[in-house]
Amino acid sequence: MTSHPSATSTVPHSTPSSKKIAGAVAIALAAALLTGCGTVQVHPLSADEIRKQTALDRAAAFQDVPPVSGKLTMEEAIARALKYNLDRRTRLMEEALAMNQLDASNLDMLPRVLANAGYTWRNSDLITRSVDSVTGEPSLAHPFISSERSKPAYDLGLTWNMLDFGLSYITAKQAADRVNIAAERRRKAMHVLIQDVKSAFWRTVSAQKLRDDVRRTIDLAEAALDDARKAESERLRSPVDSLRYQRQLLENLRLLESIEQELSSGRIELANLINTPLDAPLEVAEPAGQADTSLLEVPVQRMEELAVAQNADIREQFYNSRIAVEETKRTLVKLFPNLAFNYDLRYDTDKYLINNRWNDAGVHLSYNLMNLFSGPSQKRLADAGVKLADQRRMAAQMTVLTQVHLARLQYQIAYRQYVRADQIWQADAKIAEHMKNREVAEAQSKLEQVANSTTAILSLLRRYQSLAQLQGAAGKVQATMGMEPVIGSVTSMSLEQLTREVAASLDSMKKEVPPAAPAQPAPATAVKTAKSARPGKQIKVASN
Repeated sequence: MTSHPSATSTVPHSTPSSKKIAGAVAIALAAALLTGCGTVQVHPLSADEIRKQTALDRAAAFQDVPPVSGKLTMEEAIARALKYNLDRRTRLMEEALAMNQLDASNLDMLPRVLANAGYTWRNSDLITRSVDSVTGEPSLAHPFISSERSKPAYDLGLTWNMLDFGLSYITAKQAADRVNIAAERRRKAMHVLIQDVKSAFWRTVSAQKLRDDVRRTIDLAEAALDDARKAESERLRSPVDSLRYQRQLLENLRLLESIEQELSSGRIELANLINTPLDAPLEVAEPAGQADTSLLEVPVQRMEELAVAQNADIREQFYNSRIAVEETKRTLVKLFPNLAFNYDLRYDTDKYLINNRWNDAGVHLSYNLMNLFSGPSQKRLADAGVKLADQRRMAAQMTVLTQVHLARLQYQIAYRQYVRADQIWQADAKIAEHMKNREVAEAQSKLEQVANSTTAILSLLRRYQSLAQLQGAAGKVQATMGMEPVIGSVTSMSLEQLTREVAASLDSMKKEVPPAAPAQPAPATAVKTAKSARPGKQIKVASN
């Protein structure tokens, strides 16, 4: 083999050791700098930061919430809760988030279009030799440079992966069902919110009705207690009789103070539910037509049918079952080979290239051989998920049917208790009237006045408590059956319009319950209408 000293002499000499040491030192300094910049210290929140943020949060919570003017009605309270309650807003945002996730999942099905711009640099030329494939001798006398030291390059490519498309399609279908789940959770939260508003409203009504009487009776009892203590100190009566007299007064005072404490919490809870400042004055208007027995006339079988068709918990489990079935399909799709297409437009500024612009196209077929071993276990896992979702759906259905019977029973008991409490209150009211006449004639002691007033207040309080329990039981029956106010967009309507919508919807819920479905199959047009109806929407049907 002949030597080529000229070729050897043109090869660049290696870098001196001093340069290597300098490069190593520079790399070490850069690494130390990056490590120092990447260190995260613990920074707890200061009291000033918390105070400022809480002030901003409170201002945002009451932003665009009009103050309550005049007496607050039940319909306006429910409308304010639906429009301004913070938990309600959270549920709406969760539903909007689920809708945005669905939009993102739909976009994942599109092909990927990647634009790339890069710049490369090296400190020495890329020098290569060519060797004859037959003789093994160098084909050229001198090595040659095949690339520039620094150069920018650009490319624009389109890639479509069939496996990713299939998985994205299934993910989008699951995201669509999660939107429906978020809507059902919003419905359930609305049912609970309306029940809480009704309960707090009636407690506020009772507090407003009894506040002056309770305070006046407490003042009378304290005055009588002072007189009894003076009589005891002056020994005007027997010590035992005086102490028994004081004990009866103290017992009445304890009962009155517990009533006053119980009444004071209703207004605060109502203010929180309708998102009104807790220290703002709040006056409510007592509704007419307090007791409603229309739900007792609905057969329990019809209640079961409505609950199975419209209850939010059951509908959520149906959507979870569909998600589990789609997850099985997702597992099966992963077992298929992957087919990918790509098409790229490339541009390189390297002056040594003859063609600086060119296009690439390719088709790739790949398969993960480990799927042959992991596929059966993944399939069994997905099937187990479907069985679990079905079991949860059946358990939820049985739970809801139990809730229907219990809610109906509680509603019957609450109605009987309200009737009995109302009768007791009417009797105590008549007794109080007679005692008032005796008081004018000065024929009764202060202890009798306090006792009679306490009894009248307690009976009226129990009447309102029974009425609140009756309204809560009615709301629970309606919620279990999936009945809810049919209103439009809460955010787009004004408070006055929403109040009218709530009043009309609550009135229709009291008067109308959808009749039982006919035994014969429905026509095709009715089936389409039922499928397109919103969850929980009440369809008014004329009855003979």
